[in-house]
Amino acid sequence: MFKKKLFKPFAASLLSFSLLAGSFTPALTTDSTQTAEAALPKTATKVTVNDVVDGDTIKVTYKGNAETVRMILIDTPETKHPDKCVQLYGPEATAYTKKYLLDKKKTVSIELGVQNRDKYGRILAYVYVNETMFNKLLLQNGLARIAVYPPNTQYLDELKNVEAKAKKDKVGIWSNKNAINGGCVPAKKPAPAPKPAPAPKPAPKPAAPKKESFKNCTELRKKYPDGVKKGHPAYDSKHDRDKDGYACEK
Repeated sequence: MFKKKLFKPFAASLLSFSLLAGSFTPALTTDSTQTAEAALPKTATKVTVNDVVDGDTIKVTYKGNAETVRMILIDTPETKHPDKCVQLYGPEATAYTKKYLLDKKKTVSIELGVQNRDKYGRILAYVYVNETMFNKLLLQNGLARIAVYPPNTQYLDELKNVEAKAKKDKVGIWSNKNAINGGCVPAKKPAPAPKPAPAPKPAPKPAAPKKESFKNCTELRKKYPDGVKKGHPAYDSKHDRDKDGYACEK
């Protein structure tokens, strides 16, 4: 009797536990709900950054090959689009990317998307600086906005939350209505052309020598013993009787 009484409660408990365990199914994590925690994914591969094209595009050496990497789920304002102006906060986004990704002291890695290349042949990836997702940093600083191109939606929910906080805090793009609408960086007004230097004033003509008048050659020779040549202030044709161009010569 003792064994029988003891077994019934134990059997009931075991049965209840079995039923609970059988009904429990762990929730599957979808791509969009994965988190971009500060831990480098096992699938990430180290790259060498050679150049920065703009805020969301970089040139790297990946597995020994020169490649262009376009960051997934974000879009920074344009700076080099052939059909668009340089947009507000585009230069700032490019400068921010250069500051972090060209720093040789930092380790840069990429995690490929489900679709790992676009129609231009660029690698589509999440970029990591040390163990921090750089795509996320751009959103945090208001230097990018969410851009969704399925099937690359991994981390989407978390990055949407990051963007929402940047909007709420009015950071970067979200601090300027014109920037939110894709406005352009104002064109720099050309510097006014320097005014031409004033033309130098012509040198004043020397004053004509004052005409001297003498009553006769006797008076003239008192001052000019040898007479005077034509053109001299004291020359007077009436004193040049032989019309040789000299007046009152001896």
